[in-house]
Amino acid sequence: MKLSSISFLSKLLILQYLSVQCLSAQDFDFFYFIQQWPGAICDSKQSCCFPKTGKPTADFTIAGLRPNFNDGSSPSNCNIKSVFDKSKISDLIKGLENNWPSLSCPSGNGIRLWSHEWMKHGTCSESKLTQHDYFQTALKLKKKSNLLQILKNAGIEPDNKFYNTGNILDAIQQATGYSPGIECNRDSARNSQLYQVYMCADISGSKFIECPGLPMGSCDANVQFPKF
Repeated sequence: MKLSSISFLSKLLILQYLSVQCLSAQDFDFFYFIQQWPGAICDSKQSCCFPKTGKPTADFTIAGLRPNFNDGSSPSNCNIKSVFDKSKISDLIKGLENNWPSLSCPSGNGIRLWSHEWMKHGTCSESKLTQHDYFQTALKLKKKSNLLQILKNAGIEPDNKFYNTGNILDAIQQATGYSPGIECNRDSARNSQLYQVYMCADISGSKFIECPGLPMGSCDANVQFPKF
């Protein structure tokens, strides 16, 4: 009798979890579109490995397109049955290799990374975007933002020099019309480095919007923009 009760309770909890995940997939409020500077990854203690296609170009790369709620929480793994299918994005592979490469070790071809991002985050946007739409949307947002050129236009270059954090934020805000968030990491010398840039997009992923909230990154007043 006791075992039956435990079994019933377990099933009830699973059903509740799945219903919450299903609701989360339908009702997210916006996307975080996150880009990362590869030089800050490769110059960290974690280090990096270039993908099998070779060293990526010296540009910001996509780190994620993640559904989020206005209260700061985010859904994840919303549909365990929706398996990543490379054939559904065959026309996007080249663009993903160039703009959303994996820098983790050992070297790979990106499939493992894209599969992870789709299963954890993309499935929570299925009410708005198909698997193809999800990755295509990320590529379009990357092209639309053009972060590296924005910073270069403001005299902020990936040259190992240090730049005022406020100036970095202002340059992106003035060029895009929306306030970004940034996160920093530390290199082996404990220098604060420009690592990730957060921007927000509407639930269709078609346009940038003002973020309801931004992550508080651990950046110093001046941060290094490392070479890559």
